[in-house]
Amino acid sequence: MPENLNLFDYAHEVICGVDEAGRGPLAGPVTAAAVILNPARPIHGLRDSKKLTEVRRDALATEIKAHALAWAIAECSVEEIDQLNILQASMLAMRRAVEKLSVTPTLALIDGNRCPVMSVRSEAIIKGDDKVDAISAASILAKTARDALLYQLHQEYPQYALDQHKGYPTALHLERLRQHGVAPIHRRSYAPVKVLLK
Repeated sequence: MPENLNLFDYAHEVICGVDEAGRGPLAGPVTAAAVILNPARPIHGLRDSKKLTEVRRDALATEIKAHALAWAIAECSVEEIDQLNILQASMLAMRRAVEKLSVTPTLALIDGNRCPVMSVRSEAIIKGDDKVDAISAASILAKTARDALLYQLHQEYPQYALDQHKGYPTALHLERLRQHGVAPIHRRSYAPVKVLLK
């Protein structure tokens, strides 16, 4: 827990950590995960997924799924992102993840500065993915799930090299977009994609 949170405030709560992955990419869904850790089965090395190697993330994701009291992954599609905007789609994906949990939490701790609207009480924690283990775990599951989806999309659309950049707006991705045009997997509301549709 971060220094400004009192552990005693959470002693009787069933806490789930919640985080999302994939706000920035030009392609693919945004994913979210919710995790309720098991205090009797601690997982060592949890931290913000962006600070871990892919190999370490994958190993921790396997451990989280094996040891957590409950976990769930959800997503919002490219179509939903374009319809709602990425912020609202991220909030919806997080709500879906919490609602899919097999154990009902009493409190959801959300990475960031705002919470999705849902029936479970929630609290936003800025940089929570590096302060709260349950949020770190959610960060890892959301990231590994999204990466796996992008590897699948790479099989369908190899011309965009999604396996290398996971849909993010890298120079390579932008070059391939200009070369091959916009595919159904691209977020048409994002400026680098929208400009190619004119």
